[in-house]
Amino acid sequence: MFSGQRLRDLREKQAKTQADVALVLGINRASYASWELGRAKPNQANLEKLAALFEVEATYFESEYAIVHPYLQLNASNKLKAEDYVENLLEAQVAAETKSKVVPLFAVQVLDQVPLSAGFGEVYYDEQSFQTVYTDQEYSYDFASFIQGDSMEPKYFDGEVALFDDDGFDYDGAVYAISLNGRAYIKRVYREPEGYRIVSFNSDYADMFAGPEDDFRIVGKVIGHFRPVEEV
Repeated sequence: MFSGQRLRDLREKQAKTQADVALVLGINRASYASWELGRAKPNQANLEKLAALFEVEATYFESEYAIVHPYLQLNASNKLKAEDYVENLLEAQVAAETKSKVVPLFAVQVLDQVPLSAGFGEVYYDEQSFQTVYTDQEYSYDFASFIQGDSMEPKYFDGEVALFDDDGFDYDGAVYAISLNGRAYIKRVYREPEGYRIVSFNSDYADMFAGPEDDFRIVGKVIGHFRPVEEV
């Protein structure tokens, strides 16, 4: 491929101006400048004129010349050495590029037996076990749990991990992990005179209410959520 940069470097090395070269070739300076800028390339006739003017081979202006020309002068043994070197150099480059693209993953311990339902509720277990999942972002949190169901869509989705702090009720309308009559949920919560109104984002789900007679408590407030990254 024709290289305008090689042409420019050679012209400057021989202390010629663009106007000097254009005059010899019988073209205007702007046309010649477009070759050096890579906006156009000379036809075969002008390429041969350039080669004669600069006393080089016509192939000198190809971008591959600096590699191909010396290679062709090597004997068979040295050609093999050159090929091996280039192959090893390329492998090292690919390995370095691959390494630079590796995204660090952070482990999150998720309550495995307390799936917080974004739906109709799951049993709240006293005995807790954990499952390790991974995310490409580091979080600060008190505990984490999986989300199940679609009642909190389009903000929280089934299969995501919700992250919580355990400071209790903060303000109306925040999203909390709650325990209601032995079932765990993730819902928006509003305090009312007779108890708590429990609301989904998805309008297909009716509001719930926790009164004085219900076994209700705030487990934690949602401070983040993410879709786990599969470890490779």
